[in-house]
Order: sequence, then structure tokens, then C-alpha cells
Amino acid sequence: QVQLVESGGGLVQPGGSPRLSCAPSGSDFIIGDTYWYRQAPGKGRELVTTIRSGGYTSYVDSVKGRFTISRDNAKNTIYLQMNNLKPEDTAVYYCNARIMRMPGSYWGQGTQVTVSS
Repeated sequence: QVQLVESGGGLVQPGGSPRLSCAPSGSDFIIGDTYWYRQAPGKGRELVTTIRSGGYTSYVDSVKGRFTISRDNAKNTIYLQMNNLKPEDTAVYYCNARIMRMPGSYWGQGTQVTVSS
């Protein structure tokens, strides 16, 4: 059974720069197209950024220039570098990814990012 494991996040001051990571459990599962979503209190889930297996990336306008999604193929891990965080970035962040040669997509457990002084 594939599981996506997220790490990073926590309580961050405005302007902070945490990094989230997302990786499948088990070395047999190769992570493919990956999406980071976030859900703020009282709001719906929002697609924040995408990275395709070939490297294509996209971002929601509100994070462009501040967030960077990247892939480390050697570590089979996707990273979300978040810079210059604002209180409105407070949310639970979820990764969703396709796994090579596996049907469907998989969700991480979610990691809370709280931006507050």
C-alpha cells in the first residue's frame, strides 16, 4: 500500500521560509506528477502548485515568486520551498501525487503551516 509522507511546516513567523517535503513510503514507489494543495480554516481546498514528471511547474497567482516546487529524483522526493510567508498562507498543506505504474493518485496526511508572530 502506497503512502505519501509529508514533513516540514509548523509555526512560522511572517517572512519565514519553511520547506515541505513529500515522498512515498517504500523504495519501490516512484513519485510522478505531484500537486500541493492547501486548505485554510473555513475554506475549500486550493491547488497551490504542480510539478510534472518532466519538470513542468505551475503556481497559483498568490504564491508566484514566493513558493518553489522541485523534485529530487535521487531521493524520490518533492519539495515545496515557501519563502516570505504571509498570515494568509496559514493552512493545512497536502501533497497529492501519482505513483509510477500505479493507478490513481495518493494523498499525504497533511501538514499544518501556521504563519503568526
